Amino acid sequence: MRNLGISIYPEKSTDSELINYINMAADAGFKRIFSCLLSAQGTKKDIVDRFSGIIDYANKKGLQTIVDVNPSVLRKLNVSGEDLSFFKDIKASGFRLDNGYSGYEEAMMTYNDYNLKIEINMSNDTSYIDTIMDNVPNKYNLVGCHNFYPHEHTGLTLEYFERCTRRFKKYGLNTAAFITGQSENAFGPWPVGRQLPTLEMHRHLPVQVQLKHMIALNEIDDVIVSNCFLTEDEFSKIKNMRLDMVSFEVALQDDIMELEKTILLDEIHFRRGDISDTVIRSTKNSRDKYSDRSFALHNAPRDIKRGDILIESDDYGNYKGELEIALKDFKNTGKSNVIAKVKQDEVFILDYIKPYQKFNFIIVDN
Repeated sequence: MRNLGISIYPEKSTDSELINYINMAADAGFKRIFSCLLSAQGTKKDIVDRFSGIIDYANKKGLQTIVDVNPSVLRKLNVSGEDLSFFKDIKASGFRLDNGYSGYEEAMMTYNDYNLKIEINMSNDTSYIDTIMDNVPNKYNLVGCHNFYPHEHTGLTLEYFERCTRRFKKYGLNTAAFITGQSENAFGPWPVGRQLPTLEMHRHLPVQVQLKHMIALNEIDDVIVSNCFLTEDEFSKIKNMRLDMVSFEVALQDDIMELEKTILLDEIHFRRGDISDTVIRSTKNSRDKYSDRSFALHNAPRDIKRGDILIESDDYGNYKGELEIALKDFKNTGKSNVIAKVKQDEVFILDYIKPYQKFNFIIVDN
């Protein structure tokens, strides 16, 4: 099951701010928290005192916390692979290795006495994870998570992201990646930039659009918001979002018929396997299911635009009732009704809907 997460940075926030944020996240169904010890200051005791209370509160609200570390931080805290009790002291559910060891050490850590998750940095297209797997880890305690990138223009390309992700998915490991909130007051662990995406293409997109793109890619299990704090409006946009399929926001045409509206909004659709590069075709829960109904021609503009949603009219014979989404601009035959349009900032996600992948539609105001 796909989970959502937030990030918290206790050294930069008050307890009341963090408690309020955790409450909002729990109310919105979030299950994970990312935090960072790479930027934490103070002694080992200072860090335990600062982190343990807020992480314990998050645990009680149903959110599990993984903290980011590296070998240098572990040495500074006098934490060894043989004794990971520090992470239990701060109430964490596991830790993420931003930089790792040889593979043997990571594998051995997965057999720790505290059932801690060992999270591996996924943003490397190397045989690192293969070496860990060669050392036979406890797979139930081994997970992966990509980096985030505060510096503008340094986020991963989509092609590289997918290549790195496949290295982990082939072993059936749980995967995670970051999206970013867009608040003017947002911040991360470093004083570099307020937007912290994994994918560079996400840097300036609304948070709900980033999430939908991750869902469409269907390669990441847990999606974590990297910066603090999501606004109430941003929470509201993802609070009730389906995480098992993309829900495209659409604006309806004024003259849409009730039957067309039913097909559009009440059905779960999937892309046919014999794909076209011009339209996404959904036939099972449109044309097939409603084959005995009539679809009058009522809105057939000469030009079909990318993102237009069509339902074929009776004039198309056996194709009548078929729902299609335009992937590119083309000329209407004069037989296709345009019934709605995909919201403009979500149109690019259409390119990532694969054969047989499920999707549905929700209304957005014009």
